[in-house]
Amino acid sequence: MPDINVTPLGAGQDVGRSCILVSIGGKNIMLDCGMHMGYNNDRRFPDFSCITQNGRLTEFLDCVIISHFHLDHCGALPYMSEMVGYDGPIYMTHPTKAICPILLEDFRKITVDKKGETNFFTSQMIKDCMKKVVPLNLHQTVQVKLELETYYAGHVLGAAVFQIKVGSESVVYTVNIHLGAAWIDKCRPDILISESTYTAPRSETPNAVLILVFALGRAQELCILLETFWERMNLKAPIYFSTGLTEKANHYYKLFITWTNQKIRKTFVQRNMFEFKHIKALDRSYADNPGPMVVFATPGMLHAGQSLQIFKKWAGNEKNMAIMPGYCVQGTVGHKILNGQKKLEMEGRATLDVKLQVEYMSFSAHADAKGIMQLIRMAEPRNMLLVHREASNTRSSRSISCYMPANGETTSVVKNPSVPVDISLNLLKREMALGGPLPDAKRHRTMHGTLIMKDNSLRLVSPEQALKELGLGEHQLRFTCRVQLHDPHSDTDTLTLIYTHLKSVLKSYSIQHVPDGTVIVESIVIKVTSSAEEPDLKVILLSWSYQDEELGSFLSTLLKKGLPS
Repeated sequence: MPDINVTPLGAGQDVGRSCILVSIGGKNIMLDCGMHMGYNNDRRFPDFSCITQNGRLTEFLDCVIISHFHLDHCGALPYMSEMVGYDGPIYMTHPTKAICPILLEDFRKITVDKKGETNFFTSQMIKDCMKKVVPLNLHQTVQVKLELETYYAGHVLGAAVFQIKVGSESVVYTVNIHLGAAWIDKCRPDILISESTYTAPRSETPNAVLILVFALGRAQELCILLETFWERMNLKAPIYFSTGLTEKANHYYKLFITWTNQKIRKTFVQRNMFEFKHIKALDRSYADNPGPMVVFATPGMLHAGQSLQIFKKWAGNEKNMAIMPGYCVQGTVGHKILNGQKKLEMEGRATLDVKLQVEYMSFSAHADAKGIMQLIRMAEPRNMLLVHREASNTRSSRSISCYMPANGETTSVVKNPSVPVDISLNLLKREMALGGPLPDAKRHRTMHGTLIMKDNSLRLVSPEQALKELGLGEHQLRFTCRVQLHDPHSDTDTLTLIYTHLKSVLKSYSIQHVPDGTVIVESIVIKVTSSAEEPDLKVILLSWSYQDEELGSFLSTLLKKGLPS
């Protein structure tokens, strides 16, 4: 039996640096290549040594698939391809290819130009990496060394669910699905790999509000919600969004409007929902203004950038509030304040007192339990593998085999080979006429028929139809059995005794005493013979077709016990 092996290089019992190695049908595929925002050294990257200790990854990987543009899913891509070494194809959607290099370059500037870190990829490496990208459309099927098909994930612009097929084996990879938006065929994969980041809602009314977001994704949806609410309620408090990436972000949302949900596409005919009336560009000096305001600032985990600068200014005022609409990985400032830490050690060992209100708003783009169950109902996988979750946040599923491997730990799933077979309508009708249950795709059912292979396809038909199609005559295969017993009567009288005995035992069967000296029960023929030397020693001959093998075995056992006196 072939195995499908899955090894997380990142996001195994952890949140951040999603990177999963899948070996299926002799092919090796890397699913995502992300970065961990909680580390400032090589631990931010996936552990590529699990693939090879020496040499370039090109020799071991058939392809790389990127699900969407968030840095915890694509941030290590230039490091992997240009510094570790990979020259093969990288598959992602068109919007992901457009936005991914912008986010990578922005993070490179923060890491290298501002923080002065080394052992990091350059701008040229980002460009060289993106030259290896093969962009895909939704519902596009690509057949290379394997078969890829993309579905709408609804997480952020361009996010996709990927189905990977090699022969009869298949894996579906989806992370950060958005409930009610993601969709996939009932493809019944061998393994469904999904994230399961947990979310829990809280809410409270503040004064000045800092909403921590990433420039792309949930930020645009939150802006649409606030813009609509401000318009309906005629609110005057200013809303600001940090500039730079935001302008580029909205540009790409306009450009790839067909990749957004149905509601936004319909509204786009009348007006562009990404051209905001109440949301203005943020100037850094605005953070010092008194009075209420709402500020969207990036990045969302408070590990650097403008969001961290504003947070430092507002942290000492208990009337202010920081809202986290998404998950924060361990090690980031966002994760620390969500867990109630009131004193933070900042750069230069300076201490920051946190007095402002910290709230978690359940507007996460990540999948929760309800979203995962919806996905399971749609795809009907045979096995489930959960990633992008912390080890303490684990719950088992009783209805499906569920795996949650740690980083570097390999999960092997044995694939039971299945051969697709077409069943003739006549055979199905005959099964229905026998009073069996209606056909149900979720319940196994035994079918009896003749298997015909023609033009590399298999069909199950009735024996009569098979003989007709193949131009063959029917040959009967019969089983025979000899039973000896002592009886003083003549052969004819012994046969009559057998007939009477069987009539009393097999009341629901048709039993015939034929004049030619035989008793017939269904297809079973019974005869009695004896020799002149030993007339009391009767030899009972039983013969039956394979359809009545169970009944024939029963009768031979019954007659061996003798006849009633």
